[in-house]
Amino acid sequence: MNEYEVMLLLDPELPEERANEVIQRIRTAVEGAKGSWDGHEPWGRRRLAYEIDHQSEAVYHLVLFTTPTETLAEITRVLKITDGVIRHGAYRRVQGGHTKAPAALPPQAPAAVAATVTSASADDSTEAAE
Repeated sequence: MNEYEVMLLLDPELPEERANEVIQRIRTAVEGAKGSWDGHEPWGRRRLAYEIDHQSEAVYHLVLFTTPTETLAEITRVLKITDGVIRHGAYRRVQGGHTKAPAALPPQAPAAVAATVTSASADDSTEAAE
């Protein structure tokens, strides 16, 4: 058995009930293969770096579980053909990494981003002067 995490990008127009069905289908497959469900963290609606199928936003979900490789192959096959799934990525978790879904990072305020950029620029100019 291997530990996996799957990042799902779901259509923002998808009803919440349908999104829950997609998550439940993954959970059923994992538990049916005698695997363990380690967590599900909905990260909410976020802007995509580039448009996918004319969508500029998606609803992100992080799913963590332990299951045999064959079950992961079946889960990814089903996600590829499921309506409402814009993209998904399945990755093997690092040993000693998260054992449950981490909380999503809060979005930074524009002022915090500007302050970070300004302080980074000042550090660069100080190093260049030396």
